[in-house]
Amino acid sequence: MPRITIVGTGAGDLSQLSLGSYRTLQSAERIFARTLDHPVLRELMDDGLSMTGFDEVYEANESFEETYRTIVNQLFHEAQKGSLVYAVPGHPMMAEATVQLLLEEQSQHGVEVTVAGGQSFLDALFTAVRIDPIEGCQILDATRFTRSEVQVRNHLIFVQVYDQFTASSVKLTLMELLPDDYEITVLQAAGSRDEKIVSVPLFELDRSMEVNNLTAVYVPPVKEEKLLYQDFGWLRNVVATLRGPGGCPWDRKQTHESLKKYLIEEAYEVIEAIDDQDEEHLAEELGDVLLQVMLHAQIGEDEGMFSVDDVIHKLNDKLIRRHPHVFGDENVQTAEEVAGVWKRVKEEEKKIAPSQFDQVPKGLPGLMRANEIQKAAAKVGFDWDEVEPIWAKIYEELAEFKEAVNEKSFDNREDELGDLVFAVVNLARYYKIDPEVAIHRTNHKFFSRFQYIENRVKEKGLEIENLSLEELDHFWDEAKEKGI
Repeated sequence: MPRITIVGTGAGDLSQLSLGSYRTLQSAERIFARTLDHPVLRELMDDGLSMTGFDEVYEANESFEETYRTIVNQLFHEAQKGSLVYAVPGHPMMAEATVQLLLEEQSQHGVEVTVAGGQSFLDALFTAVRIDPIEGCQILDATRFTRSEVQVRNHLIFVQVYDQFTASSVKLTLMELLPDDYEITVLQAAGSRDEKIVSVPLFELDRSMEVNNLTAVYVPPVKEEKLLYQDFGWLRNVVATLRGPGGCPWDRKQTHESLKKYLIEEAYEVIEAIDDQDEEHLAEELGDVLLQVMLHAQIGEDEGMFSVDDVIHKLNDKLIRRHPHVFGDENVQTAEEVAGVWKRVKEEEKKIAPSQFDQVPKGLPGLMRANEIQKAAAKVGFDWDEVEPIWAKIYEELAEFKEAVNEKSFDNREDELGDLVFAVVNLARYYKIDPEVAIHRTNHKFFSRFQYIENRVKEKGLEIENLSLEELDHFWDEAKEKGI
């Protein structure tokens, strides 16, 4: 069986190459290297060793995934002609995507892949920056990481910082999490005679030195608490502290029941910020809603029932389940097709529920719950297809309310008024108007216009209690004319 032997060439010069790796390279009939741009390989080639590099593959492909795929395919093809040695920088099992592909796919190509070892740059890097990784260390590939992966409370090491573009990408991502002048360390050829170590403010990362495939970036862990304020784990600790021993007496005594009204209030304040088109205020109000979620989750955890992890798990499960066209094999092209998929998935979920109304939360505000109840009934056909019967129902309920006002008890009046409002909700739903949003807009409009009246009365040095309705109406009409 043909064999591919993978050798790590270390992080720096020839002095870092192990004796076993040196002998493997010297005795090999054919050597391929992921890149020839490495001090060890240059020294070996200067001494007469022949090898083939894949540097041109990087130039021919637009992505690292395509590059790695091409290299692996060529190596398996060459292995069919006879065994070979594949040389990679550092240690083969450290930040080497091609090595992982070779190991995963060896059996299907009928090739034996063995790892001969090598020296990782990490030992030299830990020594250079004088850290103990046991304190918590995260190593990230600079060519393919996301902001959500970065844990600034750990020692951070970015590898594969092989050019200025990659260094700039790392810098821009970190600047979303850290101050522009946060001190970082850029290392090149750590542990070799060509070692360079420079500590610079973050904003100078991509211009601190000429980077190459031996460049790494070290970011020390954040110690200043205020820099962690956008960290979700930190938020979770803050809420747990508020609810814990020695925490806030008000937070500690709250229950799911006592917090209900605050969740509703905060939701309405979010809507108000949206209506005001105040983005900064919206961010603050969304934070207040998130606080309510975190408090409920912490109460659940304190009672041993559920935690915020369960909340997130249920949300992810629902989002992925209801979007098979994104996370599964469904193929849809239009918004209408997406709506069909959504409806089908929800129908499958409802088969578990004994009632159409089991999915309607009981704690919703009245108008919102009436809307949701009607929508649930409409899904099984209990609804009007035309608007005329809805108008007729409104007139019918209005007449019954008038009758109750004249002839019946308060309870009857309340019942009939509820029926009238319920019918109006049905009309709003037909015209695709959310009644809760509509009444909120009306409340906001009334509030603004009445404030205008109050201000105009003060400007004229009058007392609002002494003015007639006609005089107040005059100011109201002024407000309407001004578009308030």
